Amino acid sequence: MTAFDKDQVSRFRFVRCDLAADTGVARLVYAFDDGPEMTETVTVPGAPFRLDGERAAAVQRALRLLHLIAGVSYYKAAVPAQVSIDSYAIDADTAALVETVYLNGLGEFAYRNGLNLRGRFRLPVEAQAEPAQSLGLRAHALVAIGGGKDSLVSIEALRRADVAATVTWIGGSQLIRACAERTGLPMLNIGRALAPELFELNRQGAWNGHIPVTAVNSAIMVLAALVQGVDQVVFSNERSASYGSQIAGTGEVNHQWSKGWAFEKAFGEHVQRHVAADLHYYSLLRPLSELAVARQFAKTDYYDAHFSSCNRNFHILGERPVNRWCGVCPKCHFVFLALAPFMPKTRLVRIFGRNLLDDGEQAGGFDALLEFQDHKPFECVGEGKESRAAMAALAARPEWKEDALVKRFASLIQPTLAADELKIEPLLVIDGEHRIPAALWERLRADFAA
Repeated sequence: MTAFDKDQVSRFRFVRCDLAADTGVARLVYAFDDGPEMTETVTVPGAPFRLDGERAAAVQRALRLLHLIAGVSYYKAAVPAQVSIDSYAIDADTAALVETVYLNGLGEFAYRNGLNLRGRFRLPVEAQAEPAQSLGLRAHALVAIGGGKDSLVSIEALRRADVAATVTWIGGSQLIRACAERTGLPMLNIGRALAPELFELNRQGAWNGHIPVTAVNSAIMVLAALVQGVDQVVFSNERSASYGSQIAGTGEVNHQWSKGWAFEKAFGEHVQRHVAADLHYYSLLRPLSELAVARQFAKTDYYDAHFSSCNRNFHILGERPVNRWCGVCPKCHFVFLALAPFMPKTRLVRIFGRNLLDDGEQAGGFDALLEFQDHKPFECVGEGKESRAAMAALAARPEWKEDALVKRFASLIQPTLAADELKIEPLLVIDGEHRIPAALWERLRADFAA
């Protein structure tokens, strides 16, 4: 293989995709120019599958949508100006959705690499859109589990609402498996293997960086739901995910754009219009803030010894923390701070193994969460106003106010903030746009308010 020169690449090709119903293995094939093919595989357990008639057609549409969205991992290696689809044609609605995913989902990647992707990724439109049919899918939810507090709050809320569910995850994380087992619910572990050539391209100097992984996982789970014949794909993205980091001179860059409302709305509507009319894609926690989710999680200690939101557990390559919490990343900082107002201090310190708010050396990390002399980190963390309100709540509590970073907040940062902006109650209000089915939402709303 000749050395990869990203600047010499002129075209990215969506070569072909197929799904073997007898094995449950989907193959997604890509290439640059006339270079070697790169094949990613996605494996849905439970084969052989009987796919015929309208459902087989819907599976094919979902497979193509996955092929297009998952291509983001490969396209970003060179970001060439030309894109082609070799083996099928798509309509304008599909092109518009996928172009939006690439532009916004690669926002942080473009910012960090100094690239302007606006108008660069354009898909050829050569087909007319056809409306999706209802498939008679059975009432059952594939609910994504990520090993953190949010998905566990969703899983328990669905259980209380009597929604039959299968906890579903992608990849080989043992931590997520342990959490899934703890739920006692049916489990679906979908396999995903990136094309090995991608790692080689990265070693040879390809562009690299953050991709909209929730968009890819959403497309994988929609395919899995149709193969399994179930009618719901449920994620656990809250209201705060829709807000990005405010970068001076650049504007908003949202690390978690594909966890936000704009993606959920566009993707969910597209699936119902063009893939399967009775397949519902929604986030159960969309009307909640991160603090409201933390309050829900704190109501039970059933998962205390199993969950982790520390992203260092989930890197594809590199070190894993010895414990479930590294204690120094933005996610550890934020989850500690968000849970602190809602659970006993002894319980929280037991979960993390130490008190992160009594470590002066961590001031910089918490300052970024507070948006004090820094922007919000490129991580899935809550809004600055949530962190400020949580810190203000702790500053008023005897068991917390002597801790180094709480004390520092009270003396250095709180005096610069308006008191009415630091109230925690308004941030716990459950409202806002969502795609949760109406009958379920009525039950959930009462449950969350209790």
